[in-house]
Amino acid sequence: MSGTILSILMLAGIALTIGGVHLLVKKREHKQGWLMLVAALVMFFNVAMWSIPFP
Repeated sequence: MSGTILSILMLAGIALTIGGVHLLVKKREHKQGWLMLVAALVMFFNVAMWSIPFP
C-alpha cells in the first residue's frame, strides 16, 4: 500500500512541477507558479524521507 501512495505522490509532484514551470514561463503568473514548485518540492522531500530506511 505504501508503494502505491509514494507512486501517486511522485506523479503529483511531477504534475505540479510541469504546471508550475508552465505558469512561470507561458502565463507569467509568478506567485502561483512558485507556489506550485514549492508544493512539488515538499512532495519530493516527503517521498525521499519515507523511502530512505533509518537505523
